[in-house]
Amino acid sequence: MDRKINGSSKKVAIIGAGYVGGTIAYAMSLRGLADEIVLIDKNPSKAQGEALDIRHGVPGIATTFVRAGSYSDCRDSDMIIVTAGRNRKPGESRLDLTSDNAKIIGEVAGQLAPHYSGSAILVVTNPVDIMVTCCASKMDLPPGRVFGTGCILDTSRLVSCLSDFFSIGADGINVHIVGGHGEAQFPLWSRAYVSGLSVDEYCDAMDILWDDAAKDEIMGKVKSMGSDIIKAKERTHYGIATCVCYLADRILNRKTAVVSVSSVLQGEYGISGVALSIPSIVTHEGVSRRLENIWTMEETEKLRAAADVLSNAYKEVR
Repeated sequence: MDRKINGSSKKVAIIGAGYVGGTIAYAMSLRGLADEIVLIDKNPSKAQGEALDIRHGVPGIATTFVRAGSYSDCRDSDMIIVTAGRNRKPGESRLDLTSDNAKIIGEVAGQLAPHYSGSAILVVTNPVDIMVTCCASKMDLPPGRVFGTGCILDTSRLVSCLSDFFSIGADGINVHIVGGHGEAQFPLWSRAYVSGLSVDEYCDAMDILWDDAAKDEIMGKVKSMGSDIIKAKERTHYGIATCVCYLADRILNRKTAVVSVSSVLQGEYGISGVALSIPSIVTHEGVSRRLENIWTMEETEKLRAAADVLSNAYKEVR
């Protein structure tokens, strides 16, 4: 069913109708971000069941039409979201998924390519940086058209922890986690701001102890959150779905945002050919620009080290 009227309606294709894909479709429906959402899955009955479950729950609340479909439905989509892949099991790292999910992403790109018509492609599948590199290589599109959620959720978790630490609202905190989504991530403390002040200035003014021990404790919590949630309930899907909704709002409504998402670097910080998260401008076309700001030497070296880790992992599955 084509619900576009004079080309003005917004259509999103979600490839992968598992917990993450289904939750994204549900969250987007409640937000009213798209007029039509098409769920595509290797198991068509799974996609159909998810679509019906969402549609039956939102009459009177939302007007989004959710249905199951096929790769041909990507042709006129305004945004494509890729969640296909297996999830982490308790005790696994994101990199443990590399081999299995690289094969799946390769198959997805192969089936998507004949129907692709120019929209932004957002990859959610882990390990997201390597999957972005794989998908971008297979699709051979302009830089940034394929990008990934990267460290946007990690950044959200850090902001939440800092909000608790400083006892202020999250809207007063501006900070990014960059690098690889996983062990290769790190915070840009040199460019962190609280209530308009650098974090160091704020702590001095408020007489708050801010040292390496405090930073390490906070980042320890952030890095373990995904594993802790998986250990407790076997999966994570609400947090990432909310982050995807934020990005979808910017893409579908032609807004811009500066967020730490993953795209293949084109020489920034001396790195090329591998996807990493750095603060980036997101528009309706995907990542339009990766911002190359002044970091400390230590932060730049950490980014290059993360690039080496992810580049080597990508070479193993290429």
